[in-house]
Amino acid sequence: MSLFTGMNATSSALTAQRLRMDVAASNMANAETTRATMVDGEWQPYERKVVTLAPNKNESFASILSEQRNQSISNADGVKVTSITADQTPGKTIYQPGHPDADEDGNLHMPNVDPLKEMVDIMGATRSYEANVTVFDAHKSMMMKALEIGRG
Repeated sequence: MSLFTGMNATSSALTAQRLRMDVAASNMANAETTRATMVDGEWQPYERKVVTLAPNKNESFASILSEQRNQSISNADGVKVTSITADQTPGKTIYQPGHPDADEDGNLHMPNVDPLKEMVDIMGATRSYEANVTVFDAHKSMMMKALEIGRG
């Protein structure tokens, strides 16, 4: 096991949570965007993006648990972003005949972004980021104490 295994695992989590915050911020910024992509000559509203995370190990929980029971040394591999996908839930349709993007019936198709849901995602990612910074600092502090012991 490397001395930096814990720091590497924590840094992968920091990177993943930062991406979650960036994607949620992008969703918030496009909450009113009715012209995001053109499909068959017509503008489509913005589609909310969702980040999917997974452990770096491609193993089941049961296999990791049994491996850890048999070992005294942890083999932390961290987390990775597996995909950023578009949320397929339909957006709101509002009646606004004067809008340039309204259809022939006067209905305007809005993005499927809920600002409240995005704020909850941002808060969750922020809390996870802060927790991982704390873990990183604790690991760094333990390494510094170990160096002081070796010096004395």
